[in-house]
Amino acid sequence: MSVKAFELVPAVERDLLMGDKARINIECIECCGKHLYLGTNDCFIHHFLLDEVTSSKGKLGYSAQKLLHKYLGLKKAVAELRAASALERLIVLCDGIVFLVDMVTLETVPSAAGGGAKIRGVTAFCINENPVNGDPFCVEMGVLSSKRRTVQIYMVHKDKVQLVKEVSTPEQPCAVSLDGYFLCLALATQYMILNYNTGASQDLFPYNSEERRPIVKRIGREEFLLAAPGGLGMFANAEGVSQRAPVNWSESVIGAAVCFPYVVALDENFITIHSMLDQQLKQTLSFRDGHILQDFEGKVILASTKAVYVLVPLPLERQIQDLLASHRVEEAIILTEGAQRNIPKDKFQILHKRILQQAGFIQFGQLQFLEAKEHFRKGQLDMRELISLYPLLMPASSPFTRCHPPLHEFADLNHLAQSDQEKVLRCKKFLISYLGEVRSTEVANGCREDVDTALLKLYAEQDHESLLDLLASDNACLLADSVPWLEKYHKYFALGLLYHYNGQDSAALQLWIRVVDGDLQDSTRSDLYEYIVDFLYSCSNLDLIWKYADWALRRDPTIGVQIFTKRPATKELTELNQDDVVTYLEKHSQALLLYLEHLVLERRTQKEKFHTHLAVLYLERVLLLLSKSPTEGEQLTRARDRLQALLRESNLYRAQFVLGKMENCEHLLPERATLHGKLEEHDRALHILVHKLRDYPSAEAFCTWASCNRDSAYRQQLFHLLLEVYLDKDLPGNSPDLEMAAVDLLNGHGEVFDAARVLRMLPEGWSLQLLRPFLGRAVRASMHACRTSQIALGLSHSENLQLLHDRLKERKKPIFVSEKKGCHLCHNTFSEPNVVCLPGGVPVHTHCAAQRVRDSPTKRQLTNSSNHT
Repeated sequence: MSVKAFELVPAVERDLLMGDKARINIECIECCGKHLYLGTNDCFIHHFLLDEVTSSKGKLGYSAQKLLHKYLGLKKAVAELRAASALERLIVLCDGIVFLVDMVTLETVPSAAGGGAKIRGVTAFCINENPVNGDPFCVEMGVLSSKRRTVQIYMVHKDKVQLVKEVSTPEQPCAVSLDGYFLCLALATQYMILNYNTGASQDLFPYNSEERRPIVKRIGREEFLLAAPGGLGMFANAEGVSQRAPVNWSESVIGAAVCFPYVVALDENFITIHSMLDQQLKQTLSFRDGHILQDFEGKVILASTKAVYVLVPLPLERQIQDLLASHRVEEAIILTEGAQRNIPKDKFQILHKRILQQAGFIQFGQLQFLEAKEHFRKGQLDMRELISLYPLLMPASSPFTRCHPPLHEFADLNHLAQSDQEKVLRCKKFLISYLGEVRSTEVANGCREDVDTALLKLYAEQDHESLLDLLASDNACLLADSVPWLEKYHKYFALGLLYHYNGQDSAALQLWIRVVDGDLQDSTRSDLYEYIVDFLYSCSNLDLIWKYADWALRRDPTIGVQIFTKRPATKELTELNQDDVVTYLEKHSQALLLYLEHLVLERRTQKEKFHTHLAVLYLERVLLLLSKSPTEGEQLTRARDRLQALLRESNLYRAQFVLGKMENCEHLLPERATLHGKLEEHDRALHILVHKLRDYPSAEAFCTWASCNRDSAYRQQLFHLLLEVYLDKDLPGNSPDLEMAAVDLLNGHGEVFDAARVLRMLPEGWSLQLLRPFLGRAVRASMHACRTSQIALGLSHSENLQLLHDRLKERKKPIFVSEKKGCHLCHNTFSEPNVVCLPGGVPVHTHCAAQRVRDSPTKRQLTNSSNHT
């Protein structure tokens, strides 16, 4: 995948270098700042001043000015040049001799006293760009000897060179590079790493130096680039480990350099440029007769035999934009992230975010939504850039304007999708998903209103199930933009929720009521009426409750009354006045009945008027059903059951008042009997049950009910009263069935009666066989009571004996007094043995005890005892 990363620019033209001397060839180059030095085959050094020139079109070029050239006085070509700018010296290798030359005058530096400035028998040398010596005016140099299998380490001073270390190698080295203490060597058959300080070595891989020229290039701290077999450019660190994948270059590479993030290689016909990030070939430039490639402080310089060129890198941003323009997203991102170390942190963060955002839009345009979302997230995209692509989604009041220069080439979604509705729909579904994920994160900070409003519009348009969740939760939807959109898609229930969220509960209720009444169509909720009721009973605005409760009650009183019955009693909600509610419900009889049932039966309200009111309503309902012809049997039974249950269980209603309303109704005798019982008129109640209704089981049940929570005497009195009613011969209509009822009463509840009293009441002619169960139970009860009392008496007697025994033991205990002991009351010592003992065995003087008795409001029991010391 090609990319234009560099341009080849002429620096020193042929004519400027050689003039009319056709046989002059460039053998080596060195660049220090603007100063360019060339070594030629005729033993000359040429010094040029190289200035950067920018054309009218913004292209970078170079203008060379020749300052000086100098003949070195030897017969061989200049093989190598290295600048030591701190010393103002050039280190020159010519005819196997290393010597120093002045950088300005190009004069050879004479040897200083006590040390030489020349090294003989040298095949190659290198400068340590990561010196271990701390002297800034001294250069470290590694030298290969032509006669010995060694590497020599020299210190180069201004006018002398000094040997400091010599290390042996297993083979004759032919190329070297130095970093700190580490030597990277190309031997005759292999590459190796050698620590000249410790002597430790690490073989790398085999290599035949006779077949091709070895390359050993330092590219960074303790990292080297090597030409490996098979046309590979291998990376190796000081530990002999490759931490980067190799690049696949030409078999005939003669030079290499690194201009991060690229590896530049030179062969006989081409310059190839590979990426160190993905190892791919990015650019190829034609360059014939090239034989030198060097990099100097980030500047890559090439030379043929006749001219010098500079490989000028294109600006990084331009390279990245070119990649993005050809939709090579991943390469653009890799290039951006790989260049991080060469860009200031703040500038890199801005560039990185923008590239990620652009990459996201490219993949969005290709409908690669997962990749686009990830790049939007990492690039911290302002969500409005994406929302603004969708027509009408941005709120009209939003101040947002798109980024400039733009992040993408699309006018809007229709332009992107080319009117393909399927693509449009997919893009909208993506935006729904993405906005839903980021709306509650930091990405939406500062644009929450735009994000939520856009999301609401999409939900409404797509009939999305999350619309209600959005409006029921914390949101920033703009009311002015959202209302017409929700109305357009008939989302009236959702619009009501939005009104409610914005504090416009009245508008919400009016809208929902119109939907329930059929004026507006919205099928969102089939139970909207019930929802309105729930909304009202939890509403904090009492005015709204009174205003809209009438509509709810008229529509369905059984559900509408829940506005009042389900209202929770909390600190946030003001409790409705019960009297006001009852007054309000007077015109809704069914709702009023349900509300009073709620107060009396569920909340157990202890107010007489509510109990009485409910009893009267129950009674009126029963009377209404009784007046109908024919009567509705099942409804009447249920109504009477409710009335009777209330009359039995409640103790708060006005019994006399209720009784007055049914006094002349012969159909409500059981109810009248219950009311007489509440008024303690048990004889009248039993008279109704026994003589008018002939309902003997009910009469017995009445006695049980009326004596509930009362003592046994009261219960016995009631049952004796019932027995008297059964046996009363003075009343007309007395029949044998009453006698049988009396027998059943005695046999069924024998334990309640006083047996002796019953026997005096019974007619003389009754058979004992009839009363056998009663008499048997009475005898057993009497025997049980007798035996129980005997047991209690025996237990009391035993307890009394135990107390007497304990008292005797206490009285037999001696009480010791002496002249050393004091009275507990006066605290004086005892002078005679006569003392009085207080309860607990405390001895006191007799006169002190007497005085205490006189002063005490209640006399205490004292025990006299005489003791001898």
